Amino acid sequence: MDYFREPIKTMKGYVPGFQPQGSGWTKLNTNENPYPPSPQVLEAIERTARDRLAIYPDPVANAFREAAGERFGVPAEWVVAFNGSDEALAVLTRCCLGEDDLLVVPFPSYTLYHTLAEIQGCRFEERPFTEDWKLPAGFTTGAKLAFVPNPNAPSGTCLTPKELLTVADQAPCPFVVDEAYGDFADASCIGKIAECERLVVTRTLSKSYSLAGLRFGFAIAQPVVANTLLKVKDSYNCDALSIAAATAAIKDVAYFETYRDRVLATRTRLQRGLDELGFSTIPSNTNFVWAQRDGSVKPIFDALLERKILVRYMAFPGYGEGLRVSVGRDDQIDHLLEELRRIV
Repeated sequence: MDYFREPIKTMKGYVPGFQPQGSGWTKLNTNENPYPPSPQVLEAIERTARDRLAIYPDPVANAFREAAGERFGVPAEWVVAFNGSDEALAVLTRCCLGEDDLLVVPFPSYTLYHTLAEIQGCRFEERPFTEDWKLPAGFTTGAKLAFVPNPNAPSGTCLTPKELLTVADQAPCPFVVDEAYGDFADASCIGKIAECERLVVTRTLSKSYSLAGLRFGFAIAQPVVANTLLKVKDSYNCDALSIAAATAAIKDVAYFETYRDRVLATRTRLQRGLDELGFSTIPSNTNFVWAQRDGSVKPIFDALLERKILVRYMAFPGYGEGLRVSVGRDDQIDHLLEELRRIV
């Protein structure tokens, strides 16, 4: 039987980080926020669950669009809500890419980009970062769509908005800056969108707002892009609970800043601790640290796994292998570093 398109039959599919269902794990592998969401989020969910579940949600999440527009200083109609920022990336590929079109991304970066290209059956090129983690010359040449994670995963490095705007201005296509970790960095490209019609920024509430279990993200772009995304997205892509929760979260700036700053302080401790244990790290602009070491780190990953400590082992041709360690609570990081001292 031959039911499916050839690209779907041959693709491997994206493999998410391991999500253990049992207890007793120290989970530092998928970059969730270790702290709970704002109490205002829980209140919004309870209120919505009582009053709004029997009717369809707002198809374009206007309450969130208004709140996000005010928060980021852009018109509300420039904001498009999605079921996680991954859906924003998927809709962008559906809008821009056919079988003969080219998606370009830097390497190494988010591996989902390749999966999205495989689903479309389009061409896909990974263009390596330079040695100092900059985009190579001619990065967008020939592209119909470009994705750049900034800050990048797994390196945690960050390009400046000025650098990215320069590339976007020269691009022949929409230039998407994936700011999944943008709230942990010092600068964002959102303020540059008004200067370039091709520039799109995607964001998620999974990490900095502690809503990974709810699934909510958004894109910000000028109307020529935003209105196209609205046409292609699913009719009711965000449910009533997620819209209410996301709106409450993005309005509670004081709570967000308190716990974001906590994560940043722990990140400094984690990076210093890994350096002291002989790992090589790069200053991080995210809620994780990329740690490498002379020789293979796979035995270290396996030893941590035996102790029910989860980090992410990753290997990239030409860049070696490493451990991507999420920033957890202070007690989780203390436990990790204590066990690493025994292992190494």
